[in-house]
Amino acid sequence: MKKISTMVIRRLPRYFRYLTDLKDAGVERISSTELAEKMNVTASQIRQDFNCFGGFGQQGYGYNVQQLHKAIADIMGLSQNYKLVIIGAGNLGHALANYAGFSRRGFHVVGMFDVQPDIVGTTTGGITIGHIDDLEAFCKREKPEIAVLTVPKEVALEVAERLPALGIKGVWNFSYMELRMPKGIYVENVHLSASLMTLSQHITADKKEEIK
Repeated sequence: MKKISTMVIRRLPRYFRYLTDLKDAGVERISSTELAEKMNVTASQIRQDFNCFGGFGQQGYGYNVQQLHKAIADIMGLSQNYKLVIIGAGNLGHALANYAGFSRRGFHVVGMFDVQPDIVGTTTGGITIGHIDDLEAFCKREKPEIAVLTVPKEVALEVAERLPALGIKGVWNFSYMELRMPKGIYVENVHLSASLMTLSQHITADKKEEIK
């Protein structure tokens, strides 16, 4: 199977979101031109992206919204169920544990861990927070595939080094440290402030143009 570019893969969730809205609105078919107008991209880009996976439409007939929605869900693995474990039970960890949207996409938080005595033993999102020392035993029993790191940057590497032995296949990293994991373990390094700083740049650029 040919390797799909990272840029194409990163566009798949956006296609999925728009198709979810179309499906929920009862739209049965849509052309690449119509979808492009809604998403503010080109129809050519959409066709090129979909052709990476064999193509899904027919010329002059468009795309079956429900079938395309399911196909993209299958490509992204959303037809499966994944177990997530959150390491770091601060404000962000709590917010992620309580976000209902994960379970609707097949991502289920099964455990949460921290080191703070005043946090361990409390409950959030229906999950009782355990001590990090119990992480290995928990993973051996529950076999989560994804670890969500919301720990401080200073301890991120130390925590990450424990994950390969636990059967973790993917790391969603919010620690502000760029992590590199051994082959076979995928990492998404998330920087929450990056989008905000990008927005700031656009506003700043507009202000400079107004001054000219």
